[in-house]
Amino acid sequence: MSKQTNTLNDYQTALSLMDVSRETLERLQIYADLLIKWQKTINLVSPATLPHLWVRHIADSAQVLDCAPEARVWVDIGSGGGFPGLVTAMRLADRPDAKVHLVESDQRKCAFLREVSRATGAPAEVHVGRIETILPGLNIEVNAVSARALAPLAQLVDYTKNLLEKGAIGVFLKGQDVDKELTSIVKYSNLNYQLKLSKTHQDARIVIVKLRDAST
Repeated sequence: MSKQTNTLNDYQTALSLMDVSRETLERLQIYADLLIKWQKTINLVSPATLPHLWVRHIADSAQVLDCAPEARVWVDIGSGGGFPGLVTAMRLADRPDAKVHLVESDQRKCAFLREVSRATGAPAEVHVGRIETILPGLNIEVNAVSARALAPLAQLVDYTKNLLEKGAIGVFLKGQDVDKELTSIVKYSNLNYQLKLSKTHQDARIVIVKLRDAST
């Protein structure tokens, strides 16, 4: 099977997994093209996953908004190449007052995130710096926080605890070790979590967390 055929199959499979508007799909196509272009000089995703870009990264990230569909203001930590934060922003582009705050410490990746946001009109704001420094200084009302392929679950909860305590929902994409990671968050006695099956990988899960005493 040719590389072009593989790419087409990946794209068509991704379309079957995502419920997005024509306008959102156009934004995602611009994003994919820019990522492939920038990938030549910056390691935005693992090179081995490029033939499966649409399913492995884009469709996978598109699931996040479905876990908190009413959330309009998001914080995405460790945004890297923009997954899932930029995809969430593109899905929210037609909603009034929507904003996704992307937190990333790598200056070059931040330049890429800004370029994609500019080219697509995605409502994203890029914050350059470490998570521990940026989050305490965000004086905004946050509805949800997301992360993908960043850190163990307990560390993600630690990173975002101040947002969760103010009522934000955590949406974290995790792999096959999620059950082991769940045992590490028992120290949070006031933490509720829900597991959702991933549409893109049979062993992956989406962990949705919320503090029981969080303000509403």
